[in-house]
Amino acid sequence: MAVPKWCVAVGFIVAGALLVLLGIVTCFVGPSIMHDQIAKSMVIHPENELTYTMWKDMPVPLFMLVYFFNILNPQEILNGEKPMVEQRGPYVYRNRCQKENITFHDNYTVSYMEYRRYYFEPSMSVGNESDVVTIPNLLVLGASVMLEKLPYVERLLISLAFKTFKEGPFLTKTVGELMWGYDSALVNILKKYLPSLLPSSGNLGFFADFNNSNTGLFTIFTGQDDITKVHEVVSWNSMTELPYWRTHQSNMINGTAGEMWPPFITKEKTLPFYNPDVCRSMELVYQRPGDMKGIPLYRYVAPKTLFANGTDYAPNEGFCPCRQSGLLNVSSCRQNAPVFISQPHFYNADPVLLDYVEGLHPTEEEHGLFMDVNPQTGIPVNVSIRLQLNLYMKKVAGISETGRISEVVMPMVWFEENGYIDGPIFTTFHTNLVILPAVMKYVQYILIALGLATIMIAALVLGKVKKIGEHRSGGTSTEEREPLLSS
Repeated sequence: MAVPKWCVAVGFIVAGALLVLLGIVTCFVGPSIMHDQIAKSMVIHPENELTYTMWKDMPVPLFMLVYFFNILNPQEILNGEKPMVEQRGPYVYRNRCQKENITFHDNYTVSYMEYRRYYFEPSMSVGNESDVVTIPNLLVLGASVMLEKLPYVERLLISLAFKTFKEGPFLTKTVGELMWGYDSALVNILKKYLPSLLPSSGNLGFFADFNNSNTGLFTIFTGQDDITKVHEVVSWNSMTELPYWRTHQSNMINGTAGEMWPPFITKEKTLPFYNPDVCRSMELVYQRPGDMKGIPLYRYVAPKTLFANGTDYAPNEGFCPCRQSGLLNVSSCRQNAPVFISQPHFYNADPVLLDYVEGLHPTEEEHGLFMDVNPQTGIPVNVSIRLQLNLYMKKVAGISETGRISEVVMPMVWFEENGYIDGPIFTTFHTNLVILPAVMKYVQYILIALGLATIMIAALVLGKVKKIGEHRSGGTSTEEREPLLSS
């Protein structure tokens, strides 16, 4: 028995309505499903193979670019003239990061130590580690400032010691020696009798404490019980508060370890993180949206208040004693050496700092630090962290090596640590964050469009069937009114 056409049309209308309903439901339920899937995959757990591997082994290429400020007029500086410098670099090092001693705890936290190893990349550098650079002698000029309050006679003895061991106010060393340490008779004496005056490695190299070393024992949240806390630092070296600064706020360990953040970042949020190398927590602020080959990004940058002094920005009072804005005094965590951290070329710092040194040209493009983060996952896609090491130096009576040096914050070296997601990792990101959401979006529209089209076609068919039925019904009535036999 044939199915009536009107029944088929009604069936298609019902099917179309179901397609439209499914499309509408997908519009509302789809994002929720994606949200839950992202939240689940961002938990620090070995079962989340992609994100766990990224967190544990950093499979993306990371590089450190190092630039030295070569001094052009050392003798004139001793006579009180303005320092003149020229930038030398970059000298590029591949950074291999790997977490070890990973221990998961019952309170949804995990502890680990991250080890760093640096490998020189000659093909990416302007020269070799054998290149020679002249910079201030931190051992002489730094120690002079540290010891300036000693009795005058003792300062004379210190100057005599410098002369005995042939330590002058400036060093001319190879890049490799300045990076990883160099031989010095005075350093060897200090190692033996006053090791507390030297870095933990016992070597006077800018990055001697970095290579083949770890950043300390971190304990962070895994996010298993609360995804909004994933990657946030619980403690560092078993401390929940730092011992370096003057206020509780300045000593707080805030945010993550600077590698990843909780997912679902909004423009109103900041990116706080703790950096052991800078001895403090820092915070980046939202600047603008962007994308990398379709992957949505939020760019975060350092605010001008990051290294502002306590006068210009009251919350930073705990990091004092301060000098001009744009300088962070890290002497409290660097054996009391008069060392300051800034952004390269004193970018975002008090302009007066540029008046004291010739050869600096700060620009945001070359010297501003930034981090491009995917807001859905909290994972950085493109990163460039740029910082500069500076030495506060001046004339110290009794120590003739300081000559008539004018009081100045002298830039010595700046470095950029950068990296971006590429290769198979990027392909996976692009698939999960661009292609799949786009497919889901198009499927929603296709379902709704297909459902509406089905309803419209079925409605037209149903209308036509109804008209045919009415026509047949009308024709039968006319025939019934006509006589069966004509006369």
